[in-house]
Amino acid sequence: MAGETVLVQAERLAGFSRRMVEAAGVEPGKAKLVADCLVHANLRGVDSHGVQLLPVYIERIEAGEVDAQADGHVVSENGAIMLYDGENAIGQVVSDACCVHAIRLARRHGLSMVVARESNHFGAAAFWGERFSRVGMIGIVMCNASPIVAPWQGREPRLATNPICVAVPGPWLLDMATTTVAANKLYKLAAAGEKTIPAGWAMDKNGVPTTSTEEALRGMMAPLGGYKGSGLEVMVEILCAVLGGGAMSVEVGGIRMHDRPSRTSQTFIGIDVARFMPVEEFTARVEKLVGLLKSSAPAQGYDEVLVAGDPEWRMEARRRKEGIPIEAATWQDLLNTAARLAVEAPPAQKSTTA
Repeated sequence: MAGETVLVQAERLAGFSRRMVEAAGVEPGKAKLVADCLVHANLRGVDSHGVQLLPVYIERIEAGEVDAQADGHVVSENGAIMLYDGENAIGQVVSDACCVHAIRLARRHGLSMVVARESNHFGAAAFWGERFSRVGMIGIVMCNASPIVAPWQGREPRLATNPICVAVPGPWLLDMATTTVAANKLYKLAAAGEKTIPAGWAMDKNGVPTTSTEEALRGMMAPLGGYKGSGLEVMVEILCAVLGGGAMSVEVGGIRMHDRPSRTSQTFIGIDVARFMPVEEFTARVEKLVGLLKSSAPAQGYDEVLVAGDPEWRMEARRRKEGIPIEAATWQDLLNTAARLAVEAPPAQKSTTA
């Protein structure tokens, strides 16, 4: 389906986003962190976690539902383990601090695990996973979220999309929801006026699979692979919220819930590759593995074998060159927010996408 979009260069979009967050009362350093995180998702083609979230973020900050002045604090540090309380701070601020601590502890001990509670939405997990892979570490990042998924064989939401990211030095990066798709993809289609969604994405309020966008919004997201995805969702809930002493299941709020704080929990695990072998050797071995996978003859209907990270890295290269396409409805939401905050919008070029 063709739709009208605008093209904005990444640097201009990041600056525009930063100025809006600043105008909402967030200090410059924190505002830049939020903007960079969201635009990074757009660059990778993960638009569901990109700047379309800015108006929602800003609304929550202005309403006092997120404490833009808070930084969080260390609750305890025992060897390679840290517990962090986010104090309802901006999710990217909490995650930035946790990554710094996790990398420090992994350098010291070879392995680290930092669990944060009382946090907020932190954008796409890949942004944080890459913080580890860029310094020669394996990074594992997970978080829980608002309950929009029923447990296997249930029909009432108790779990979330609970993403899992694994980033390594080398050409492989996994960032996945434990549902068939991330919830924000559904919200993105709904905002664009789409009446139907692909089969397998969601269920209605009775737990019956649906392709109706409206019924899906009233219902729940579908777990990835049935009971297996449900099991992964519970695993993430345990490693984040249960272990960290944070809110879990129906206790968790969300960016579109205004009756309670998000109280999200996040986990950051760092593995220092150099404790096993030189990083260059590890990277070469990852490249060899990827090469072995790609040497497989493509299945019927495909031109090549792809591995995790391939589509996003290719999209990033393209969008850095051509600009980031933003749907007209999303761009209008951004312009409306910017006008209210007296922030000047950057130039944008109209385009059409298929």
